[in-house]
Amino acid sequence: MPVDWASMLLVGKVVRPHGLRGLMVVEIETDFADERFAPGAVVWRQGTAGAAPVGLTVTESRPHGSRWLVGLEGVRSVEEAGVFRGVELRIPEDARKALPPHEYYLHDLIGCEVRTVGGEPVGRVQTVYTGTANALLGVDREGAEVLVPLVHSMCPEIDVAGKRIVVDPPEGLLDVNRPARPVEKTSRGDE
Repeated sequence: MPVDWASMLLVGKVVRPHGLRGLMVVEIETDFADERFAPGAVVWRQGTAGAAPVGLTVTESRPHGSRWLVGLEGVRSVEEAGVFRGVELRIPEDARKALPPHEYYLHDLIGCEVRTVGGEPVGRVQTVYTGTANALLGVDREGAEVLVPLVHSMCPEIDVAGKRIVVDPPEGLLDVNRPARPVEKTSRGDE
């Protein structure tokens, strides 16, 4: 069965070659780098000119600061590694790891409809921000972005399969970036 590039999951992106033996610096896009880039694991790159994706076997890997150094079968020089600069490395969706309850792949939250516990529509998740203590859902609410912390107390119900998230935000959170409404002016006879 052919592998469809568009349905594959991003696990890393090659930044640049490293050293003379064909290693590459990879920006990691997975929480399971030690598994995804273990020697013998297969990652995929997009085929050229519409060709099917190409599987690449990892020969070595190790953490390198916030990134990883990765060696791929058949890549033995800095010149060969240089060809991979900017290349996305992906895995088939069916190879993703099952998560425990109440844990989600962030990309699965994109597009989820968000409603309050009272049933009021909020909007749709457009993006998920990481890099803070907790991830933040970037929800499009009437053309403005509202940030909702992805914590159980504020997101008590997440149904990834149904593309639905129920939120219980503190008062005012959903109105922080709401576009201003024109104020209706009234005339008073005594002015």
